[in-house]
Amino acid sequence: MSRILDLKTKRASAWEEAKKFLDAHEGNMTGEELETYEKMEADISNMGREIEALERAEAFEAKMKQPTSAPITGNPTTGPTDETSGRASEGYKKAFWNAMKSNAVSYDVTNALKVGQDVDGGYLVPDEFEQRIVDKLSEENIMRRIATVIQTSSGERKIPIVSMHGEAKWIDEESQITDGGDTFGQVTLGAHKLATTIKISEELLNDSVFDMETYIANEFARRIGEKEEIAFLVGDGSNRPLGIFHENGGAEIGITAQSTTAITFDEIYDLFYSLKSGYRNKGTWVMNDSTVKAIRKLKDSSGQYLWQPSAGAGTPDTLLNRPIMTSSFVPELVSGKTPIAFGDFSYYWIADRQGRIFKRLNEVFALTDQVGFKATQRVDGKLILSEAVKLLKMGS
Repeated sequence: MSRILDLKTKRASAWEEAKKFLDAHEGNMTGEELETYEKMEADISNMGREIEALERAEAFEAKMKQPTSAPITGNPTTGPTDETSGRASEGYKKAFWNAMKSNAVSYDVTNALKVGQDVDGGYLVPDEFEQRIVDKLSEENIMRRIATVIQTSSGERKIPIVSMHGEAKWIDEESQITDGGDTFGQVTLGAHKLATTIKISEELLNDSVFDMETYIANEFARRIGEKEEIAFLVGDGSNRPLGIFHENGGAEIGITAQSTTAITFDEIYDLFYSLKSGYRNKGTWVMNDSTVKAIRKLKDSSGQYLWQPSAGAGTPDTLLNRPIMTSSFVPELVSGKTPIAFGDFSYYWIADRQGRIFKRLNEVFALTDQVGFKATQRVDGKLILSEAVKLLKMGS
């Protein structure tokens, strides 16, 4: 924690120095002075990334230290036994990893795994390990941190949406009351399939020092997390989630910039107020790091910089007092693109089909003395209320 606070203090001080330098040379920078400012800005960005990494690591470490089961408070003989507690049981966990490590599965292991057998022949990931994977995905994926994540047990989830509210009307005495009912629409979340294979040498697999659980969790999170984030942000909805920034079915355009390569204070302000106050008060900015770099130079009408660095542990940088989240998969600040989204991202729903499936592949890589592991996940994502998030579009 002290390291994070030290870095935040150092970055805030560096930003104050950068602002003074920018104010002193505004509109009259030589090439050497511009290079100096860009170096100052790069140092601020690098410290920001280090702070984010340390905060994620700290949060993950806290979760890993939490107890994996509740203490026994009653008579142990009256509670559920290891044989009947499903994928959360210690027996299932041991059987699962024995099956992953060994080509020959005993009857005891087979019986334990029956509670989590998938129709395609794989095994459902143990409850504790599945939660660990979800934690790692959240670490890799900004959308999972700000969106609404739900679990589905079937392939589709239909969500009723009020597309138009009814209204009350003034009427004369004894006049007929007209229909003022709401109009409902519907958004359907499906279950698009993500899959990956992991190869491990037989020598490494049999090495007792090798922590296979951690390796698979990290590698699965890295691969799935990246593909998820791309889809949640810019996906076209074809065999994948529909992204916030996609022009058909994504967020609404709140403001179009005059320039093709630059943004003004007024345009940021207009985008901010293009949302209804309810969404605005819970709003989050989402953009690329290169866009943040451009916004750092903007000032309001009183000469104050719009972008403000984070001051406390666990708090993000802000723009107009609302948090900023960054991703390299957000469109960049170029002609015709939408480089900024602002709004209440809890209206972007991510549907996880319950259970992530692992299957050991014994023969596919046998000629190279490797063992494969297939991992699959079904997920969908969609903005269920388009007015909750608005985009800034560049001129074209």
